[in-house]
Amino acid sequence: MKENPEGVPAPLIWTRPAPRRRHSPLERDDIVRAAIAVADEGGPQGLTMAAVAKRLGPYTPMALYRHVLSKDGLVDLMLDAVTAEIPLPAAPGADWRADLHTVADGSWAVVKRHLWFAQLAPTRPPLGPHMMRRTEFVLQVLVGRGATLGEAMTYAALLDRHILGSAQQEAEELAMRRRHGIHTPGQLAAAVTAARELAAEGGRHPLLARWMEAPSGPGLDEQFALSLGFLVDGIAARLPRGGPPA
Repeated sequence: MKENPEGVPAPLIWTRPAPRRRHSPLERDDIVRAAIAVADEGGPQGLTMAAVAKRLGPYTPMALYRHVLSKDGLVDLMLDAVTAEIPLPAAPGADWRADLHTVADGSWAVVKRHLWFAQLAPTRPPLGPHMMRRTEFVLQVLVGRGATLGEAMTYAALLDRHILGSAQQEAEELAMRRRHGIHTPGQLAAAVTAARELAAEGGRHPLLARWMEAPSGPGLDEQFALSLGFLVDGIAARLPRGGPPA
């Protein structure tokens, strides 16, 4: 958390209500929506107060600070707004595994639409109302199945690392392709051919070269589901048999 010049932590956006609407039609929600659109198009690198102000219309960057306090405040609001897109059951059900899969699969679907989320979420405390509601739900599922609160928080963090790590990998791969001018399937095929020739050189990596000749295996979503299943199985192995203690 950043500090102000006096060494006191800067206030979190959640402690400051949105300013009342007066002479300007601009509202906090307008800024958040515009910022999400900017980040969706340009990633975290393109997210500047100037870019958000330009997208909103006749506003200066300074006009935004009255509503969001700082860029950190804006990022906090963006992260929570995206988290609000994740569907959550009203309460845990009878099948704890299904509940975890619902949260993880829903989170994965949303984060794929906003890949910048995976890059910015680790930089800010997850204290928005929707973020805390999601965490509370996962804790309820795990504690209800017999985990201690500390164990439940550890398992919840592991789930989030899996979701965010998978999305970060996808975001970095897409960024790498853009940097190297790979924008079409043909360009990607040419890059794979060059990589295959390198792997096959001297017969040093025959299995890798053979796989590159005809790549096979699950796609991105199938990989996510497979590894999520492994993770949930690992959590299950550590939970008390038969459910929570009496």
